[in-house]
Amino acid sequence: MRIEDQPYRTIKFSREGRILTASINRPDAMNAVNGELHEELSRLFRDMADDSDSDVLVLTGEGKAFCAGGDLVWLQAAIDDPAVFLNTASEAKRILFGQLDLEKPLICRLNGAAAGLGASIALFCDVIIASSNASIGDPHVSVGFVAGDGGAIIWPQLVGYARAKEYLLTGKMAKAEEAERIGLINKVVAPDALDAEVYGLARELAAGATKAIRWTKVVTNLPLKAIAHTIFDTGLAYENLSNLTADHQEGLNAFRERRKPVFTGR
Repeated sequence: MRIEDQPYRTIKFSREGRILTASINRPDAMNAVNGELHEELSRLFRDMADDSDSDVLVLTGEGKAFCAGGDLVWLQAAIDDPAVFLNTASEAKRILFGQLDLEKPLICRLNGAAAGLGASIALFCDVIIASSNASIGDPHVSVGFVAGDGGAIIWPQLVGYARAKEYLLTGKMAKAEEAERIGLINKVVAPDALDAEVYGLARELAAGATKAIRWTKVVTNLPLKAIAHTIFDTGLAYENLSNLTADHQEGLNAFRERRKPVFTGR
């Protein structure tokens, strides 16, 4: 079945031969994740796996950003009614394991900022090629939130525990060149060279031995899947706990008011 036959409102699709591109499509909100997009992401990777007309996948964002993380309105709704957040736990698992179970190679076209969940989705792709004006980071702690939706899993595997904790515990963003230097992403190119680099690789993979490429990815992902199965539920649980804290509300207030948060440890 072609993925265009599935109902999507916040993700759009395009094709070049056997290459399928999925674009997160909330550009006016910097592609931030709201409830609708979160639900669609939870089925995107399985639908891409089942898409009959593609062998290579590209994931990107419309407009200036890749994905700015959680939408403030959605996050506030989860504070006001914690059931909103609790009900997304199963979706969160389908997002992460949907990526890890996906056999087709998935290239991240990192066209702009990727933060929080957006960063995790980017980093769980197989190859990340970034524009030089892109940035990436997991600023969960900056809004009093636990980085439980994938960041604590993937960052240490890519850059080691010491450097991962430096970024995850401070919430700081890395510019594309720095992300490449520390091994977080694969390559940085000028903005006008991004498509040539991404789709050059995609065409190379599409012309390769499809089964050998897919099964090599499967084997390579096995240790990462084992780690994810071991700790992801715990990460979600702690993220749910942090949703109930006063510091998380203060973090959202400060972000909304464009000021530095004053955390109290409560």
